[in-house]
Amino acid sequence: MSSQPAPTAPPHPPSIGFNLAGIAVLALLLAVGAAYLLDEIGRTARTPTPSLEDGSPIVQTISGRELTIPTAWFRYGEQIREGFTNQIDLTLIFAPDGVTPLPVQVMLLPRSRARTSSTLLDAVYLHQFGDETLAGISGLVGKPLGAAAGYEGERVWYDPLSANPFVAKCMAPIEPGAPEQCVRTVYLPSGIAAVYAFDATALQSWRQFDGQMQLWLEKIGAW
Repeated sequence: MSSQPAPTAPPHPPSIGFNLAGIAVLALLLAVGAAYLLDEIGRTARTPTPSLEDGSPIVQTISGRELTIPTAWFRYGEQIREGFTNQIDLTLIFAPDGVTPLPVQVMLLPRSRARTSSTLLDAVYLHQFGDETLAGISGLVGKPLGAAAGYEGERVWYDPLSANPFVAKCMAPIEPGAPEQCVRTVYLPSGIAAVYAFDATALQSWRQFDGQMQLWLEKIGAW
């Protein structure tokens, strides 16, 4: 009489302890992620807004000019060191009358490394203008630049009545929904070049722009 094989025992259900351990690890990961998020939000919230009243300055020399710059104005922390440099990146504030203040990114350079926007208007931009004329900013003429020359999506706004005109080149944002960004380059009386990058909405108050930037740059000795 042949023997019958012994019945196979059903597999054990997963251990309750194993499940609890997995839940605990997941909860820990979520807690760590939340802590990092809160820390980043907190650091962003603690980032000081630059002010003309800021202190704690350091001294940097660019193009033979000694500047005394509050540390809160620096765009990049690694630039906060005294001594000689060939580029300074700052964040300043443009606060025209009746308008929400806007940040302006300012790059200070030796003059030899930059061409002013007014120079580019005559030497480059005028030769690339399309037929269309843009409206919407009082006192400025807007002209799109030719896409065939590599300027697709870019436009220039300028004051046609001034011998030394206000000129800014603006371009469509990279990210959808982001504001249009503009660039304006000038030579300061000190001999330093300043490159301003700012939200295109600031153009509505363009007559106040250079005067307000002068207040900031005079304070540090760049004007």
